[in-house]
Amino acid sequence: MPKFLIQATYTSEGTKGLLKEGASGRRAAVDQVVSGLGGTVEAMYFAFGQDDIVMIVDFPDPVSMAAVSLTVKASGALHTRATPLLTVEEIDEASRRQVAFRAPGS
Repeated sequence: MPKFLIQATYTSEGTKGLLKEGASGRRAAVDQVVSGLGGTVEAMYFAFGQDDIVMIVDFPDPVSMAAVSLTVKASGALHTRATPLLTVEEIDEASRRQVAFRAPGS
């Protein structure tokens, strides 16, 4: 199942919501969204600095991740980044594939 690193920053409205319902309320909401699309939350941490939340989630496919990303961003409560995570074995497989590529100017 594809894994994704999610990094998110609350907007001021999102922060007000977090203060109102607490971290456990947000965790429950995240679990509901992710499991509703057949995924699981592997890890979820709150942070301070550039990111307010860091998560690793599993989804059955990238389209499910895209659906969540679009919906969350449309809410205006968070700014998010989703990074696909690849296993060592997947990178080994990618490194064995032949790719016909010519660098610009060569």
